[in-house]
Amino acid sequence: MGTVTPTLPKIAITMGDPYGIGPEIIVKAAASPKVREACQPVIIGTREILEQAAELLGREVPACPTIEPEAMLGLEPNRFGELSAAAGKAAFAYIEKAVSLALAGDVDAITTAPIHKEAINLAGYHYSGHTEILAALTATESVSMMLVCGQMRVAHVTTHVALEDVPSRITQPRVVKVIDLFHRALLDLGIDSPKIAVAGLNPHSGEGGLFGRQELDVIIPAVAAAVERGYDVEGPIPPDTVFVKMLAGHYDGVVAMYHDQGHIPVKLLGFTVDPDTGDFRSVEGVNVTLGLPIIRTSVDHGTAFDIAGTGKANEKSLVDAVLMAATMARHGRRTRPYAKEAAE
Repeated sequence: MGTVTPTLPKIAITMGDPYGIGPEIIVKAAASPKVREACQPVIIGTREILEQAAELLGREVPACPTIEPEAMLGLEPNRFGELSAAAGKAAFAYIEKAVSLALAGDVDAITTAPIHKEAINLAGYHYSGHTEILAALTATESVSMMLVCGQMRVAHVTTHVALEDVPSRITQPRVVKVIDLFHRALLDLGIDSPKIAVAGLNPHSGEGGLFGRQELDVIIPAVAAAVERGYDVEGPIPPDTVFVKMLAGHYDGVVAMYHDQGHIPVKLLGFTVDPDTGDFRSVEGVNVTLGLPIIRTSVDHGTAFDIAGTGKANEKSLVDAVLMAATMARHGRRTRPYAKEAAE
């Protein structure tokens, strides 16, 4: 009896802002042998823009399905690098279509190319980013952002809020929920017994209350509650050393308290720059939205309007994001209801 080859997961790749670098990196990534070996890519975008990107790269459009949500009125060709309400409308439509496919089970996960927040808002969609859009489209009340670059894995308690508002957003239930979602995501990545560190908010994790009481009043009780639930978690660990300890193999992931606390170490590790020219040599890192009823990964960079249409954009982050989506799908968590389970 012959061996049955498992069906590769279908990953919907959204074009992002069509005037950004999304079309270029999709043309490169969707043709990557690594991607083709791991999944069946399905591009959600505007075919004409995809063809223009392929032409400027001197390549063919990738041989995979391309789904165009609708005729994009006002979306003009050859406008790479321009801020446009029409492009914002198109970007939102791509996300809507991908989410509907994932919720219906027609694709196993979605991977998103970057959107431009100002263009989205010009189009009338008042969201601060992808995460908030996805939460609204899936009717999810609580989500968390996870960034991954190599062995650096970071989940966030808060993200797109002013720094002055961060302390009030750090509550015991919120910290426990992020630990819960993070633990499940690490399992999805194939880590059988995740060990998680929780960063402190204040310098030296508050120094016993000398530099703030959030550690004493919120974070320590939250870690204790997570331990009672059976998680292997420690904290609060001083934020100036916790990421080094993770890279040394002490932990599988770190829960950061706010946006820059978690983003800076990941991007410092994943972004490399040519010291002579100042140009980016490579941009690595994957953004995963935790708490959704679908699997969603994304690049860890923006639309890069300054180089859009030049062919210089690096597709490494998108390739990594697609591969991570495929890994999570293969581990049997296709459209897993994280948010519902975490609340139980």
